[in-house]
Amino acid sequence: MPKLTQRIFIASLTSVCLFTSSLVMAWGQTGHRVTGAIAEHYLSNEAKSAVEALLPNESLAEASTWADEMRSNPDEFWQRTATPWHYVTIPGDKTYQQTGAPKQGDAFTALQYFRQLLTSPTSSAREKQKALRFIVHIIGDLHQPLHAGNGNDKGGNDIKVRFFWNDSNLHRVWDSQMLEQRKLSYTEWTEWLLQKISDTDRDQWRDTNPQTWIDESVAIRKTIYPKDANNMNYDYLYEHIPTVKKRLQQAGVRIAAYLNEVFK
Repeated sequence: MPKLTQRIFIASLTSVCLFTSSLVMAWGQTGHRVTGAIAEHYLSNEAKSAVEALLPNESLAEASTWADEMRSNPDEFWQRTATPWHYVTIPGDKTYQQTGAPKQGDAFTALQYFRQLLTSPTSSAREKQKALRFIVHIIGDLHQPLHAGNGNDKGGNDIKVRFFWNDSNLHRVWDSQMLEQRKLSYTEWTEWLLQKISDTDRDQWRDTNPQTWIDESVAIRKTIYPKDANNMNYDYLYEHIPTVKKRLQQAGVRIAAYLNEVFK
């Protein structure tokens, strides 16, 4: 293959891979960072020490986006193996228990794998770092309702919409655009959302069973498909931004609860 043609082919292949990877991102960078920052507030002393030992000079907010950022890596692991680890597929009215994971795995099986890797005495420090970053990210992913997709529309990516008079899709709206509409940094979001988490909320939300989070996302997913896809503006934002806030809060609390359990 001539060098110029080869370069064009590689560039095209990379673009396709990046596009495919973008289909299943959750929360965007702002949302994921909020979940990591909230989680740090609720870590036990043991978990905090373990996290600091594994990720010196790296906050959970920074760690939370690593699994998405690495998807630009052309390596087969990131382009194929790890791609299904960001979501689950639950058709219709089924539960995850009824559906199970596909042979290539999903977010649920990946979370189990990385928990074992993180707690294994034979895992290297580098493996444990990867496991910790993935755990923080996956828990955030499972709280985005469209990451418990129905299997028909690529988690809402195929649902074309007009959000505040611009072309978009339903997945992108939930990933990032509702958060971006408020024009807040992740630190502002974190501060405001933390203040509204009561002790009762925290006690009710500290459920470390991923199937609970998935069931919640499926229930929410069924309510968020727009009646008028060409007119998703202030009314849609008003109706659904409270759910976005709550899911970020719950994800943060549960990341902490999960790591507290792991490092107990």
